[in-house]
Amino acid sequence: MNSFGRIFRVSIFGESHGECVGINIDGCPAGLPLTVDDFTEDIDRRKAGAKGTTPRKETDLPRIMNGVYNGKTTGAPITIIFDNANTRSGDYEKQRAVPRPGHADFVASKKFGGFEDYRGGGHFSGRLTVCLVAAGVLAKRLLKEIKVAATIVEIGGEADTEKGLQKAIDAKDTIGGIVECTVTGLPIGLGEPFFDSAESMISHAVFAIPAVRGIEFGTGFAAAKMFGSNHNDSIIDNTGKTVTNHAGGIVGGITNSNDIVFRIAIKPTSSTPKIQHTLNVETGETEDFSVKGRHDLCIALRVPVVLEAVTAFVLADLMLLEQQISRII
Repeated sequence: MNSFGRIFRVSIFGESHGECVGINIDGCPAGLPLTVDDFTEDIDRRKAGAKGTTPRKETDLPRIMNGVYNGKTTGAPITIIFDNANTRSGDYEKQRAVPRPGHADFVASKKFGGFEDYRGGGHFSGRLTVCLVAAGVLAKRLLKEIKVAATIVEIGGEADTEKGLQKAIDAKDTIGGIVECTVTGLPIGLGEPFFDSAESMISHAVFAIPAVRGIEFGTGFAAAKMFGSNHNDSIIDNTGKTVTNHAGGIVGGITNSNDIVFRIAIKPTSSTPKIQHTLNVETGETEDFSVKGRHDLCIALRVPVVLEAVTAFVLADLMLLEQQISRII
C-alpha cells in the first residue's frame, strides 16, 4: 500500500492540503551523517517556480522528527515531515461534483466511499513527491560512489524543452514528456530472478510517481525491431563490461556492472484549463468543465530529481540485501 522495500523500507503519509506530508524510513544503518542542510539541493531541484511549473510555492523545509541524534542516524526509523502552508482548498470545491478527467478524483471517491480528502488531489497528489525526494537523499548518501542522474529528454515530442512548452502555452493546455535516468558504478549481481528482478523493483517504485505512464530499459521497445545478433551486448572482460548497452545494464533481472539506463513517459498534467466535457456526479449529466487553480503546465519538468530518488532507494535496498552497503560507508 503505502510502504516499499525490504531492508531500506519507506512509508509515505499525508495529503496535499492536510497539515503535512511525510515519510518514515526504516532500515537506514546507524552512523550516517545527516542534517537538514543535506536535503537542500535536491529539495530545491523539485520546487516550483520555473517556467511551466505551478505557482504554488512551499518552503519545503524538512523536519527530522526522530532517528537522528547529534547529526547522525541512530539505526531507528527516521521520520521526516514537510508542513503544508500554501494551500487554497477552495479551488477544489467544484471538483467534488465534477471529478477531473485523468486524475484519481473519481476512482478515489468510489474506492473510499467519499471519505477521502479530495483537496488538491489528497493522498494522490504530486505534493507527496517531496517525501520521495527526502528518502532519496538518504539513499544517495548510502550509495556514495554509485551515481544516479536523471534528465529531461523531451517535452511534447520536442528535444528543445522550450519549444515543447511553447506548444502547450499556445494550445492553452498541458503537456507531457520523457525523462531518462542513468546509474553508474553499480556492482554485478543486484536483483533476483523473476519477481524481484532489478527492473521489476525499479519499475514498481517508479510507478509510485504520479503521472508515470511507461518505462523502458536500454533500447526498450526498439528492441522488438532488432535482430538478436545486433541487440546482444558482447562482453569484453571479466568485469562484465560490454561493447554496447542495449540491455540497459540489467540482464536476467540482475545488474551486469554496466550503466543502468532507462526512460519513463510522463503524461500531461490532468488539471488543464482547456474546456472538457465530462460527468457531473451530482446531476448524473455530462457538462463543460475547466480546471481552475494552480497547476503544473508540464509535470515532467519536476520529475528528474524524484526519479533519481526512487531509483536510489531501490538500489540502496538491493545493496543492503547483498550486504554491500557496509563496503562503501
